[in-house]
Amino acid sequence: MQAVVFWLFYPFLWLISILPFWLFYCVSDVVYFIVYHLIGYRKKTVTDNLKLVFPEKSTEEIITIRKKFYSHMCDMFLEMVKSISISEEELKKRFVYTNIEEIRRIEKLDKSIMLMCGHYASFEWLFALQLHDLKHDAFGIYKKIKNPGFDKLINDIRKRFGAELIQNSKANMRIARNEQAGSRGAYAMIADQSPKSPSYKFWTDFMDKKVPFYTGSERIAKEFDMVVLYLHVEKVKRGHYEASLINISDNPSETENNQITLDYIQLLEKQIREKPEFYLWTHKRWKHLGKKIPKNATVL
Repeated sequence: MQAVVFWLFYPFLWLISILPFWLFYCVSDVVYFIVYHLIGYRKKTVTDNLKLVFPEKSTEEIITIRKKFYSHMCDMFLEMVKSISISEEELKKRFVYTNIEEIRRIEKLDKSIMLMCGHYASFEWLFALQLHDLKHDAFGIYKKIKNPGFDKLINDIRKRFGAELIQNSKANMRIARNEQAGSRGAYAMIADQSPKSPSYKFWTDFMDKKVPFYTGSERIAKEFDMVVLYLHVEKVKRGHYEASLINISDNPSETENNQITLDYIQLLEKQIREKPEFYLWTHKRWKHLGKKIPKNATVL
């Protein structure tokens, strides 16, 4: 059944991907109207999240942010579809890395990279980094999609540009194998995923609300002595992004426990507060708010 669903949708997605950009974004406008005005996809979740973290904002301000967010979300989803056929030249023009020299500096250190990303702006086109003649192999650590057809599609899109996806459950084993072989990699992880259980051992403030955080990115970086970078992405205009690579640590093993995660949160929060419409508010990031914190948890 899942395969049938995929093959019913794929031709439609491919046709959308080859549209010229002016028409492509007209399709996004139509999708926005359907998703926001007709279906109201997760509108309550989005509204509740915005009210929770921005209690000082008026109802009118919340609605304005909400509308801008849904428009951006539809653009981002369609841009993922565009990745099926977008050329390397077009991708480099639309997702610009402003300080690629940071990668050149790290290459001289002969270390792998942990690239900490957030659900902000565009995380779908970050694999454009691989188009800059990296000496590092590029990997994305992700959670496998249940539909095998769509999971293969996402993997194939990344492979078009020289990147590879690794399931989160297999990440440690694969990274260890690469490091033992002397193969340096750049590993991208979306680090603001909400834990499935409140039993996680690290809780801290995110947008002034105490919630649990994964510390997997920091743990892996420490274990394999990786340079840790934050991917700072800004949406310049529709379909155009600028990404900066912000150094968090060259020597993570020398940092205090949880400091890398705290630095990451601070960088992400700053972006959200400046332009909240580009954060993924459908993501239930604060679902553990108010739950009992385990006695053995670290709380900062």
